[in-house]
Amino acid sequence: MTTMESLIGLVNRIQRACTVLGDYGGGTGDNAFNSLWEALPTVAVVGGQSSGKSSVLESIVGRDFLPRGSGIVTRRPLVLQLHKTEEGTEEYAEFLHLPKKQFTDFALVRKEIQDETDRITGKSKQISPVPIHLSIFSPNVVNLTLVDLPGLTKVAVEGQPETIVEDIESMVRTYVDKPNCIILAISPANQDIATSDAIKLAKEVDPTGERTFGVLTKLDLMDKGTNALEVLEGRSYRLQHPWVGIVNRSQADINRNADMMLARRKEREYFDTSPDYGHLASKMGSEYLAKLLSKHLESVIRSRIPSILSLINKSIEELERELDKMGRPVAVDAGAQLYTILEMCRAFDKVFKEHLDGGRPGGDRIYGVFDNQLPAALKKLPFDRHLSLQSVKRIVSEADGYQPHLIAPEQGYRRLIEGALGYFRGPAEASVDAVHFVLKELVRKSIAETQELKRFPSLQVELAAAAYTSLEKFREESKKSVIRLVEMESAYLTAEFFRKLPQEMERPVITNSKNQTAASPSPATQDQYGDGHFRRIASNVSAYVSMVSDTLRNTIPKACVYCQVRQAKLALLNYFYSQISKREGKQLGELLDEDPALMGRRLECAQRLELYKKARDEIDAVAWVR
Repeated sequence: MTTMESLIGLVNRIQRACTVLGDYGGGTGDNAFNSLWEALPTVAVVGGQSSGKSSVLESIVGRDFLPRGSGIVTRRPLVLQLHKTEEGTEEYAEFLHLPKKQFTDFALVRKEIQDETDRITGKSKQISPVPIHLSIFSPNVVNLTLVDLPGLTKVAVEGQPETIVEDIESMVRTYVDKPNCIILAISPANQDIATSDAIKLAKEVDPTGERTFGVLTKLDLMDKGTNALEVLEGRSYRLQHPWVGIVNRSQADINRNADMMLARRKEREYFDTSPDYGHLASKMGSEYLAKLLSKHLESVIRSRIPSILSLINKSIEELERELDKMGRPVAVDAGAQLYTILEMCRAFDKVFKEHLDGGRPGGDRIYGVFDNQLPAALKKLPFDRHLSLQSVKRIVSEADGYQPHLIAPEQGYRRLIEGALGYFRGPAEASVDAVHFVLKELVRKSIAETQELKRFPSLQVELAAAAYTSLEKFREESKKSVIRLVEMESAYLTAEFFRKLPQEMERPVITNSKNQTAASPSPATQDQYGDGHFRRIASNVSAYVSMVSDTLRNTIPKACVYCQVRQAKLALLNYFYSQISKREGKQLGELLDEDPALMGRRLECAQRLELYKKARDEIDAVAWVR
């Protein structure tokens, strides 16, 4: 296989594979992917209506195979891939949309082009950017790829949308704008080159003319005494590549289906015998044009190989990253499905623990409950009201019953303390609820942040519900623990605390007239039912309650962390595991019901990845040829 055959044939194969996957250039592919089709050099055939575009293509192929008629005949891009075969082999054509069918009758090729156009556009005069791929295998062609685009027009005719002029130009521009596109600008010689639609457009997108090949058709139809040498010799409009003149078949030849090989010979004879163009005969005609384009296309492909490989490698990396993010397809057997579910649970559990341990934000909110919310709630407890003078008098009096206390109001103290300690239940339970709320929110965030779970909405719902059930159980245990802490403080008061309180002042001893000693009345006795006495009781109780508050401020967080946070780290998914173990294969499959759009996206990525890897291997196989 020669270098040219290797490179052009390689591009042809890659283009066909790209088209199957919806990447067919013209800016119409999936914008989420890099377009490999557009990175491949190709030749776009551009010309106005009745410029002789179809005749040039048929002359290059050597076959009469294109639809003809008035108005817009080419309504979809035609990607024409020519494959040179050995001499003596039979010519045939294949369409990409009919891969197993070979056409040896080229009249049927013309009909299929028309029918396939109508399948997409209907029988209206609408246009479509979706191309038709046609491969022709013949000993009479050179290896070449051409894209025949709809003819540029200036006005819409009956049956065409009003925007048809802009629509066609926009479609053509999407091809010729690309730096890898070689422009074959076709203009009729019997019209002023300054009015050529093809040259005007080519000049706009390729002002230096580096990518443009100019073709003059209908040289034989020019007025007698005139010629196109000013253009063909580059004096009228200069391009980087030489102009090529073409003599098309006459309408009479077309009508009687004159042999194309005979038409080629007549074309050569015209230039060989022409007094005007004889000195250019070796560089004129459709056969020379085909060889010129084939050689140039091969040269451009060779120069673009590094950039094509770079794009392919970059695309492979991006596709593999996206496939990793989306996850591989789910297995069908129950064991593999269970393994998949457990793997995703482990991934979720890892993210959840990172939130708690500080690897991700959120766990600090639990510390905020203990450091801010709990102390603030303890400070707001209504102890001032509970230990007001009036309240203390009432509670102590009720505790004494019908017999007032003799020295210290033991029962009054206990009732005052028990009543005060009861207020701690509120902040204790509120701390548990606050921690529960934070944990629940972290579960929600962790599920959302676990990439592996994004593809399975049903599993997300089940996992969240099971985790919330576990958190609810942890909350109940935590509430029992903190309430138990409060009740323990009420059940057994610290006597040592009261023993350390300042004792009553020692009463002085006095001697009476009979020289008998007696204790003077104690101020405490004198004030046993006075306000100062009850204030001292309130002060003592307040000090004890403050001590208990400091203790609970330290022990309530311990209980919450032990019963809720620690358990969430150790056993958050235990309930889920117990439930999942009871499910059968079909039920497991229901948890792994992916979004159909995601499944389609994965398949598309996998197919494109396979294409790019195969293209890379094929390019590597021929890239060494220089």
